[in-house]
Amino acid sequence: MNYPFIKPTYYYSLFKVFINFIRNPKNERNVSKTTKQKVYDTIGLLIIKTLLLIPVVLFFAIVYDPENIQKANMSERFTPIALLIVGVVILPLLEEVLFRLSLKFKPFYFTVTSGVFCYYTLTKLVFHTKLSAIDESFLKRVIFSIIAAIIAYLIIHIKSFTDILNKLWVQHFQSIYYISCLIFAWMHYSKYEINWTNILLLPILTLPQLVSALIYGYIRVSYGFQYTLFLHMSNNFLGFSMSFLFAMDLI
Repeated sequence: MNYPFIKPTYYYSLFKVFINFIRNPKNERNVSKTTKQKVYDTIGLLIIKTLLLIPVVLFFAIVYDPENIQKANMSERFTPIALLIVGVVILPLLEEVLFRLSLKFKPFYFTVTSGVFCYYTLTKLVFHTKLSAIDESFLKRVIFSIIAAIIAYLIIHIKSFTDILNKLWVQHFQSIYYISCLIFAWMHYSKYEINWTNILLLPILTLPQLVSALIYGYIRVSYGFQYTLFLHMSNNFLGFSMSFLFAMDLI
């Protein structure tokens, strides 16, 4: 597997395997590849994702360019270094724990995911604030999330309940995979203003996140959580770098 990134056949083969997976998702880990090969594939899928989304980028640049209110808000609240830490490390970690960690069912994974889910729910639906906001509600959100994780830990270790969830994951993995991808994508609609144009263009506005979710889920199941976390952080770092360079160019 010498210099695979310069071989078109490598990308074709990788893309073909990925497409076969999303057509028929299976909760099976790939044990035939080495760590080096998995890293290559993770980077290769990042390149493929970038190429696939070129038409969407052109659409945003030429046809319709919605204002990203989330990016503007974060730029106002954080210094560039803090924005880098939040956008490239903290938020990807929270999102991967919430949406991908428990694609492989284990009691510990379910416990951690439950805690993060509680944090998201309290932040968005109860306190109506930002995930990264360190405000008067932050300590409450963290404490309640820890309590929720502890409760989930106690419940999940009841054998009968664990058996039910384990069976559910085995029988309905495809639905769990697809639903997690859709929720992840549509959740990012909050980056834009709520108006009829954005609502009608929802499939296009959230297409980058949907493609990302499909790829992240495949990597998480096939290779492991650390690879999808690495890919998500790398993707955000590239986006942050491009935005920073563009801003410097304007200055």
